[in-house]
Amino acid sequence: MEEDQGTIRIYVACLAAYNNGILHGRWIAASREAYDIYADIRAMLAASPIEDAEEWAIHDHEGFEGAEVSEYMGIEQVAELAAFIEEHGEIGGKLVGHFGNLDEARKAIEDAYAGEYRSLADFAEELTEETGDIPERLRFYIDYDRMARDMEIGDVFTIETGFEQVHVFWSH
Repeated sequence: MEEDQGTIRIYVACLAAYNNGILHGRWIAASREAYDIYADIRAMLAASPIEDAEEWAIHDHEGFEGAEVSEYMGIEQVAELAAFIEEHGEIGGKLVGHFGNLDEARKAIEDAYAGEYRSLADFAEELTEETGDIPERLRFYIDYDRMARDMEIGDVFTIETGFEQVHVFWSH
């Protein structure tokens, strides 16, 4: 049985105990196969102070990096979400939060990710310099901050994960 080993985990409570004023539940590592998570839930229910306990709910979660985990989310969904966040870290959780949908987040990270930059202006500068020759005498007249603001209107969106950690995605 895997209890409180992972950093991505859910707290599953026995509803029969909860409804009788007893707190009974277990922290369960979520970045595993759904079958293994279900096994831990069954073990927690079997150890309940209420006989024949069958119903459970997710009462807390940790390590999902801002992605929403609801009380009655399916365990298959929890395992899939945890695997995505384990693979991609904070940016994965924030993408799911941005889209509200794991499939859209997965598509964005695979097809639209342009990279991590100190700022969107740095991205605009790199993109401009890679796609054209800028005469040296004009270089100081280019306003990359303004270009970045214009890009955000429809070309890109960003997810910030820290100070000077801006992840840029192309809007499709």
